[in-house]
Amino acid sequence: MENTLGLEIIEVVEQAAIASARLMGKGDKNEADRVAVEAMRERMNKIYMRGRIVIGEGERDDAPMLYIGEEVGICSQPDAKDFCNPDELVEIDIAVDPCEGTNLCAYGQPGSMAVLAISEKGGLFAAPDFYMKKLAAPPAAKGKVDINKSATENLKILSECLDRSIDELVVVVMKRDRHNDLIKEIREAGARVQLISDGDVGAAINCGFSGTNIHALMGIGAAPEGVISAAALRCLGAHFQGQLIYDPAVVKTGLIGESKEANIARLKEMGINDPDKVYTGEELASGENVLFAGTGITPGNIMNGVRFFKGGARTQTLVISSQSKTARFVDTIHMPGQPKIVQLH
Repeated sequence: MENTLGLEIIEVVEQAAIASARLMGKGDKNEADRVAVEAMRERMNKIYMRGRIVIGEGERDDAPMLYIGEEVGICSQPDAKDFCNPDELVEIDIAVDPCEGTNLCAYGQPGSMAVLAISEKGGLFAAPDFYMKKLAAPPAAKGKVDINKSATENLKILSECLDRSIDELVVVVMKRDRHNDLIKEIREAGARVQLISDGDVGAAINCGFSGTNIHALMGIGAAPEGVISAAALRCLGAHFQGQLIYDPAVVKTGLIGESKEANIARLKEMGINDPDKVYTGEELASGENVLFAGTGITPGNIMNGVRFFKGGARTQTLVISSQSKTARFVDTIHMPGQPKIVQLH
C-alpha cells in the first residue's frame, strides 16, 4: 500500500494545505475548511484506488464535508469497470481532516495541518461524531500509563519512564471548561500545562517524537480526530488510548445528540455495545498496514507551514508508515507548470 499510494497520498494533503493556507489569517474558518475539502477530494479522485471515507468532516461546525461513506478514487467512478482491473484494485479506508485546527488557520496561529490516515478496508475504527477522552504519551511509556489512572498517577509513571522529574514534564490540554479540574490537578502534581485552543492531532503526534518538549496529551477532544491520532502514534510505537464520551453533561460545549440515552442508542445502532470501552491505538487503527500523512498549514513544533513565493509554494509533510516503520519529512517545492521538486529527509 505504501509503495502503491505513498506519493499520491502525500500530494492529497499537500494540495489541501496549500488551499487552506491561502486563507490563513483571514478569520474565516469555514471557508478555509471548504477549500481544503475540495482540494483533497479533487486529488483523491485522481488516484487509482477505491477509497471509502470512514472518518469525515463531521457536522458539529456545519462545515463542508468529505462525508462518511463517500467513495473516492478513480475506481469508485460510475464507469470504473471500463478501466479498473479488479485484480489490481486497491481498496482502502480513509480518515481525513482537511484542515485540522480550522481556528488556528483562520487566526494565523501555530499548529494547523491537513491530515489523513489510510489502511486496508476495515482497518480504521469508524468513530461516531462524538467526543473522546484521550491519553497520548511517548513510546517509552507505552502500556504503562493508563487512561483509567489519575493524571497524578500517570505523571509519576511518565517521570519514571522518561527519567525526568515531574516539573520537567509538559502536558498539552485543550482550553475548555470541562478541563478545569484536570488542569488544576496537573499543575498541583508539579507538571507544566500547555493550553491549546484547537488541533489536538498535532499535539498527540508531538508525543511520539523526542525533542518536541511535549510529553503527554490529556483530556477530551473530538472522537474522529482521535482515530487519526491513534493511527499516527501506532505507527510511531507511541501510546494512545481513547474512550468515547457520549454524555453532554461531561462535554459542556455541546454534543451531537439530544441526550445521554439517545447517544447510547445511536452507538448501539453503530454496533458499539460497550459505550465505555477504552480503545488502544492498535484497536482504533487495527489494519495490517497503516499510513499517516500530514502537511503543515501553519508552522508547528515538527513541521513548517506553507510558505508562498512568487509563482509557487513550499510545503513540509510528515509521512509515517507501519509497513516500512519509518517517519519521513517530505519537503516539496510546488511550481505551477513546472516539474515538481521533492526532497526527502
